[in-house]
Amino acid sequence: MSLLARLALKDLLRDRMQLICNIAVLAGVLVPLLVLLGVKNGVYDALIGRLLSDPAALQIDTSGNQSFSMADAEEVRGWPEAGFVTLKTRSLFDFVNVREVGGRGKRDAILVPSGSGDPTLGGLSLAEGQAVLSATLAEQLNLSPGTQVQVITQAEDRPRQLALALEVAAVMPAERMGGRAILADIAVLDLVEAFYDAYALPEHGITEGRDLAQRTPDFEGMRVFAADLTQLATLQTRIEQRFNIRTEARTAEVEGVLNLGRNLDLALVLTASVAAIGLAAALVFGFWSEVARKRRVLATLALMGLPARGLWVFPLVQALACGVLGLLVSFVIYFGAAQVAEAMFAAGMPDGQGLVSLSLAEVVSISLGVIVFVAATALFAARAAAQADPASVLREGAA
Repeated sequence: MSLLARLALKDLLRDRMQLICNIAVLAGVLVPLLVLLGVKNGVYDALIGRLLSDPAALQIDTSGNQSFSMADAEEVRGWPEAGFVTLKTRSLFDFVNVREVGGRGKRDAILVPSGSGDPTLGGLSLAEGQAVLSATLAEQLNLSPGTQVQVITQAEDRPRQLALALEVAAVMPAERMGGRAILADIAVLDLVEAFYDAYALPEHGITEGRDLAQRTPDFEGMRVFAADLTQLATLQTRIEQRFNIRTEARTAEVEGVLNLGRNLDLALVLTASVAAIGLAAALVFGFWSEVARKRRVLATLALMGLPARGLWVFPLVQALACGVLGLLVSFVIYFGAAQVAEAMFAAGMPDGQGLVSLSLAEVVSISLGVIVFVAATALFAARAAAQADPASVLREGAA
């Protein structure tokens, strides 16, 4: 077997035209498909990356004045489609004033319910007594992480203001959260609502009002994040059906991008399938014609003592060598074309995002697939070589 393999490789190098033709056929089919796959990956990854960089793409907000309990939030958290879930208080009480403890300047801001696991926080944890500020609010008040701030609110019928001290855990980048906002645990917002509802809060200096122990917490809405983009539509539908409410989310935009990815995959599969049929026909007839042309050579090798049934190794080794060289040439041309495309069109892509990209797993999978494909097409020629009768072939040549 090893002798036949060496003879096959030497014969292939001697007959360079056949080698060049097979490499050209493989590269002519593979390079366009590699470029299409690379562009599909680059463009689609850029769109998905843009969505993933904006946590609002995963967010679902309930609309209108509804009534939710802690049990409702726990139920939604148990759904496999749900990621982070928090309740919302009445939007009327979301507006607060924020200032540094001991400072004189203050700014109005929106109080947003949040907590550890909130995609908006980008992996930051939010402990009790902490808050996260938007970049705009932090800049205007000259605040930084570790600073103590006061969240101040005042109701017309309450004799005193409510001032809650919180530590700034982090400042959100402007691209993740715009405007003046402060993110805190739902317990902070619930405390503000209790203040507006005329309950006494002795721990915070509000002694007048109803007994807080008699209060039953009731929430206006929920702020829910899907576990991933593919679950957004399902989760939104499930929330609306379960609670008979309307919700707001960027479902249409997300579904549009996901559908684009599926359509691109389908188009690529169809293109690759048609190309594979043409490539298979070219390789099958090419390898078979080579075996037919070298029947006398193969017959002579069999009469010299090499096993006739082992002659299938000859065309198979030559086919695999052509496949490996064809892959190398195809990837070299692909990387050259990718560099040209990057130079021409990279200006329209996000920073750090390539227009054409192939992962290592895709390169390995494509390489293995091509080798298996070439070997499979060579089996027709290998079968013809193994079944040839050396004596009959030589008699035909003599005649």
